[in-house]
Amino acid sequence: MFLLFVLLVIAAAVLFVLSRGQGDRRFRLGAVGALIGGLLAGLFSCVHVVSAYEVGVPVTFGKVGSPMTPGMNLKSPFTNVVSFSTRPVDLNLSDRDVVEVRSSQGGVMYAEVTVKWAVTPAKAVELYRLAGSEDAIQQRLVFPDSREIIRNVFARYTSEQGYTSAREKINSEIAELVKKRLAPRGIDVTTVNLRNVKPSEKLQTQIDRKIQQEQATERATEAARTAKAEAERRRIEAEGIARANKILNNSLTDKVLLNQCIEAFERVAGKQPVYTVPCGSDSGNPLIVDGTKR
Repeated sequence: MFLLFVLLVIAAAVLFVLSRGQGDRRFRLGAVGALIGGLLAGLFSCVHVVSAYEVGVPVTFGKVGSPMTPGMNLKSPFTNVVSFSTRPVDLNLSDRDVVEVRSSQGGVMYAEVTVKWAVTPAKAVELYRLAGSEDAIQQRLVFPDSREIIRNVFARYTSEQGYTSAREKINSEIAELVKKRLAPRGIDVTTVNLRNVKPSEKLQTQIDRKIQQEQATERATEAARTAKAEAERRRIEAEGIARANKILNNSLTDKVLLNQCIEAFERVAGKQPVYTVPCGSDSGNPLIVDGTKR
């Protein structure tokens, strides 16, 4: 815009000289128009409008000035303004940028993480000095620091904790460390989301083998528990039978046997005639004979 101002002023001067030399009124009107356009261009070159959710960093001949807030700001015509968005930006560490991590046991896993960050307006000048542009901030600061912290955190946990039991704890540790690392540089990390953790093929094979071994151990343990319970049941049953036989043996006297023999004869005799051999200890075993058979 300042270059346009210079060109229009020169054009106005040339037209004014021509108008005086040739006395042509059209050159004079052209000179006036060029002068007015040049003045407007010069005025606009001294004004810079910063959009909402942005912050401007003025640079004049290599010297960095104070940050410009959203709205209209006055500046030197020789000042270049570098704008930074203050809206949150997503850094997706997935696909080609997926983070390869190793557990404390040496197992390889692949972590997919999203880091949501934004420029702190008050630290825009420091960020300009560190990176130079918004894309450079992500590539030179957020990207490498996040990957380093993710690897360091996963290295403190086992493979099983990394992809199952301790994922929430790992996510919290990564978020805390990333915020702590980037905040002094003027980068506000709002969210860190550990979306997915996938074991490598070799680690997955080891996991499957371990699961199969654990299942086999559980089956063997259950079989041993069942066999022990069955053996205990049979022991108790045998002890019960033995006690019952002992009680029965102690209770079966001659008088009891004689009484049971008489009761048996009475039940049979109620249905048909019988011949009996006298019961007793000296009469041998009792004998019941069907009276209808000859």
